[in-house]
Amino acid sequence: MRPVLIFGASRGVGLLLAQQLRKEGVPVFAMLRPGAQRADLDAQGVHVVGGDAFSFADVEQAFALSLAELDVVSTLGGRGASGRYVDEDGNINVIDCARVHKIVRFVLVTSIGCGEMAPYRSERAIAAFGAAVDAKTRAEEHLKRTIPSGTIIRPGGLRSEPATGRGILTTDPAMHGFINRADMADLVVRALRDETTAGRAFAAVDADQAKSVNPIAPFPLAA
Repeated sequence: MRPVLIFGASRGVGLLLAQQLRKEGVPVFAMLRPGAQRADLDAQGVHVVGGDAFSFADVEQAFALSLAELDVVSTLGGRGASGRYVDEDGNINVIDCARVHKIVRFVLVTSIGCGEMAPYRSERAIAAFGAAVDAKTRAEEHLKRTIPSGTIIRPGGLRSEPATGRGILTTDPAMHGFINRADMADLVVRALRDETTAGRAFAAVDADQAKSVNPIAPFPLAA
């Protein structure tokens, strides 16, 4: 694999992704906001630069870490002190910078309920996460316009449990369910390697936790 630049690598799926890639010998670069924990990344040999995703100049510095061709993954989420959603504004900066650097393989991690999945959201989900999911959807739309070869992965409810090896991707817009963060990280690695995922959007769930009005139909990812 090419070196991978990760935004959102300080914790959760992004951190697990960085650890998995390093175990496989893949060079990994990451931008962390000031004050974010970096000890785990340093221990894995990840090349880290400080920066704020709300700043295009900071994002540009992250892309300058490597002279080699990069793949890019963003798991950015949350709100800044001003109330702005990094889900939207931060991701858009990353996407725009990726376009400048002619990035082809870009994986954007968002959430079940985004895009064409919106009609299947429950009232409870809309009340709890609606604004954040809408912000993520706007970032997805920007990726589709800007880097048509990008891949969107929308995890269901994320759990911090050991990997089950049962994570699946599906294009079913009615899909709901849960997935462990470790399995989600594995799916991102596999999606990066499988060029048939380019230009597509998927839900990501554990096969044993998947719920839909439709038959469960996993996307045939390469091993």
